[in-house]
Amino acid sequence: MRDHPDAIMLFAAGFGTRMGALTAEWPKPMIRVSGRPLIDHALSLVAPMNLARVVANLHYRPEPLIEHLDGRDIAFSHETPDILDTGGGLRHALPHLGPGPVFTMNTDAVWRGPNPLSLLAGAWNPDEMDALLICVPRARAIGHAGEGDFLLDDTGRIARGPGHVYGGVQIIKTDLLHDIPDRVFSLNLLWDRMAGADRLFGLPYPGKWCDVGHPEGIALAERMLEDSDV
Repeated sequence: MRDHPDAIMLFAAGFGTRMGALTAEWPKPMIRVSGRPLIDHALSLVAPMNLARVVANLHYRPEPLIEHLDGRDIAFSHETPDILDTGGGLRHALPHLGPGPVFTMNTDAVWRGPNPLSLLAGAWNPDEMDALLICVPRARAIGHAGEGDFLLDDTGRIARGPGHVYGGVQIIKTDLLHDIPDRVFSLNLLWDRMAGADRLFGLPYPGKWCDVGHPEGIALAERMLEDSDV
């Protein structure tokens, strides 16, 4: 089993309900920001990592995504008849991803600054960590109205609480997925178990990040990308 990730799971199956009419006939990863679909913004971060396997899960209105990604070296994990949530979806994709730790990435955010995947790879320590999450300081999290998801201590270990916002990118070991009896479940279940064992870590992001899970996020992300002050 490998110690460092050489595969990534792109979460692209969701309904995009917060987008309202924009996703009535279109999957959220195909929503355009600065003229490019969100899925392409994500893939521009994946490309320099030279990973062996790239997998995208599909459920809601998959046809435009399949057509858009045709000819690229991307495997599809089809979730039918039901969507499986992040944990169930990741487990369902394991035959494509292979054993060992993997990257996962949400496809409804845009980044300005260092590549979050590269930062995670440089900080990953499988001897101490079961998961390493990119955590965005609230001042750098654009378009996010909440109080944050995690608190970080001096060692990088994280716990639930207001503070940093989860940026939707992580490295995670997948062996604990097999201990969950449910077919549909969130990765939050794994994170809670890892936190209980002091093996859940966060890495602060030094750049800017914009949530594009809601319509207002499109204009906010475009302004962020044009902003020269990172």
